Amino acid sequence: MDAFEQLVADIFRAKGYWVHQGYKVELSAGQKRALGNPSMPRPEIDLVAYRPGAGELLALECKSYFDSGGVHARDFESDARGSGRYKMFTRPELREAVLGSLVDQLVEAKAVAGSPAPLLGLVFGHATAGNQAQLEARFAEAGWQLYGPAWVCGELRTMAGQSYDNKVAAMVAKLLLR
Repeated sequence: MDAFEQLVADIFRAKGYWVHQGYKVELSAGQKRALGNPSMPRPEIDLVAYRPGAGELLALECKSYFDSGGVHARDFESDARGSGRYKMFTRPELREAVLGSLVDQLVEAKAVAGSPAPLLGLVFGHATAGNQAQLEARFAEAGWQLYGPAWVCGELRTMAGQSYDNKVAAMVAKLLLR
């Protein structure tokens, strides 16, 4: 289990979402053939977060990239060298198939009410200032959700001020931010 994913999952749970980590999406053989990869393993979404009262369904990619160059905006262009890291963002046909199948699976399992429109998003821990601005513009243009380090820190500050919660994220937030 990825520690950054766990931290983000705790934040979304504190905001009223149920969260599933490492959610595997089933694609049919026909879908895989149409995507040009008949032996494709099941796509995995880092976090699926659902807020029942609002009917909000999020499919989130989580990248901490601490102690590295961070997330690069150029990798979200379909022809970029690093675009393979963000296939759901750079391959519209894959995104459509995976998000459609995600909703179908959740509806069939009665895990969601109705048929919510899933929102694709990225939660990241580090990007250079220039990349941050480019990411914000690219994600706004595409209608994707973007949660950067300032959002993560703000949510941890909120957790630090709340009543006792026996979660690692809440404990660390209280220790560091109170």
